Amino acid sequence: MRPLLLPVAVAAGLAAYLLLPSVRGTPGAFWTFVAAVAGILVWTGWLFASRRRRSGSLTLEFVLRTPHWMQTLAQGALLVWWGLFVDIVPLWAPMILAQLLLAVAVEGLFAWTRRGRYTAGLGVIPVIFSVNLFLWFTGPWFFFQFAMVVLVYAGKEFIRWQLDGRSRHIFNPSALALSVAAVALIATGSTEITFGIEIAQSQFIPPQMFLVIFLAAVPAQLIFGVAMMTVPAVLTIMGFGLLYHSLTGIYFFYDAFIPVSVFLGLHLLFTDPATSPRSDGGRILFGLIYGTGVVTSAAMLDGIGAPNFYDKLLPVPILNLLAPRLDRAANALGRGLPSLVGRLQTPGGARRRVATVGIWGTAFATMSFAGAIGDNHPGQYYPFWRDACETGSERACNYSGVMLQNFCDLGSGWACNEFGVLLVRLDRDFVGAGGEFERSCRREYGPGCQNLQLLATGDARIAQGTGFRRGDPPLAELPIVLMGSKGPITERDPEALRTLGCERGWEELGC
Repeated sequence: MRPLLLPVAVAAGLAAYLLLPSVRGTPGAFWTFVAAVAGILVWTGWLFASRRRRSGSLTLEFVLRTPHWMQTLAQGALLVWWGLFVDIVPLWAPMILAQLLLAVAVEGLFAWTRRGRYTAGLGVIPVIFSVNLFLWFTGPWFFFQFAMVVLVYAGKEFIRWQLDGRSRHIFNPSALALSVAAVALIATGSTEITFGIEIAQSQFIPPQMFLVIFLAAVPAQLIFGVAMMTVPAVLTIMGFGLLYHSLTGIYFFYDAFIPVSVFLGLHLLFTDPATSPRSDGGRILFGLIYGTGVVTSAAMLDGIGAPNFYDKLLPVPILNLLAPRLDRAANALGRGLPSLVGRLQTPGGARRRVATVGIWGTAFATMSFAGAIGDNHPGQYYPFWRDACETGSERACNYSGVMLQNFCDLGSGWACNEFGVLLVRLDRDFVGAGGEFERSCRREYGPGCQNLQLLATGDARIAQGTGFRRGDPPLAELPIVLMGSKGPITERDPEALRTLGCERGWEELGC
């Protein structure tokens, strides 16, 4: 029964969290840890007693598998790079460790309960890293973070099928938990209890994040051939984005042709070799459908007013269910089409994997140099959306309003005033506009005070939505309004700020 010392040690480690002020000061987190410790100890005690009655032994062994340590290094590198530039990531690191401890205990207890043998390794690390690259629950709701960990291993243990003569888990473990959480959050309108939006936005802040993700994924692509899924998915999303831009003049994903969080999902979420097709042809179909699913999910989420950062999570479980059928479809195509397609019925060898990564590297370099992905996409900045709004794009006007509201919340009186004017223009919302003008005036922005007075006079022009005062952003507010998706601007020199503003489309700054 010595292996059961492992979950007992995990319970002791989790119990130590109860001494942390941040946990003790948050009842939701505190009782989550209490419940986790109690649950592990009760389960361990029951297992000990039941095995002792039957004189059954338990086995613990450690096996180091290549996919696990490779994914650990890739995802760990991304977490470290992200954490170097975003302060909230190091602050969350102790909670990632807590989830890793819980994962070891839950995976082990499931295995011992059902089979009497637990083969431990590094497998828990990439699974928990994957969950934490996409979704965190806030302190009062931290219970759901631990619930996702339990769901990961319950799904892996119980939701299985026979494939190629072996019992295999159907769903990508982390993607299943993330998708279930996403559906529940969308259905209840409860995204605010998570840091999901903050995660998706802050992952763009580190410099060259697209390149870091690309490089982190290359080793797995070379060894396991998963680039056969990534390339068609990327090209599908990119192709749709180019078509949408050519038809509308604006960007479908707002600040990039492919958002960095989606780019992350394209490399380190849906490409799990264990739950994707085995043949290269099936993997190509898998990637094409995932790219289409991401675009469709984003459009649907926009349509119902839900945050669209869930777009990369929702299609994965559906694709996992389709994986064997996609292999069969590839076989059918191989029988009916020329020899090239026929060769894709089987997993490619080393030469094909290297060639695929070479093709993907060329495509990535081309997109980077063309500005389709990278740090300087024009959709990050307010002037692009303001100008598109002026041409009559309702979607651009709505996004302009989101940007102005964010700038106003950060302290820009100019943005509060502009947002008030936009509210009247779009929705004839004089009450809401009055609140924005008041905020602008409190920040001592002159046109905001004038518009507040004009609104009170009942001037006929104001009733028609015209006659409002507008102006240029003050120099002191440039660090706020020049900001794009890359995060805060630290520059404070006036000339340098004007130069930066000119680069980002602010012609009113005397460019």
